[in-house]
Amino acid sequence: MTNPFDSRALSLSGPARDISPVVPADSTDLPEVAIALYIETGGTLTVDTVKGETRTFAVGDLAIIPVGVTRVHATGTTADGIFALTH
Repeated sequence: MTNPFDSRALSLSGPARDISPVVPADSTDLPEVAIALYIETGGTLTVDTVKGETRTFAVGDLAIIPVGVTRVHATGTTADGIFALTH
């Protein structure tokens, strides 16, 4: 199978190369920094950003959050079906 991503440089403006489910945890970072999050069921989301800030905000159903994220906290997160988009 030909992979169109093989010859492309990674870009924050380009598509993610993978998507994986996130289990929110207060003391564990994501295995890889997410370039965005996809949320199936809206609610509140508490995350640590790549800038080192902890942010809590409301998200709707089927939302894409285009922010670099290192952790999704269990405390303060009510959104469900969270997926990390990564390179």
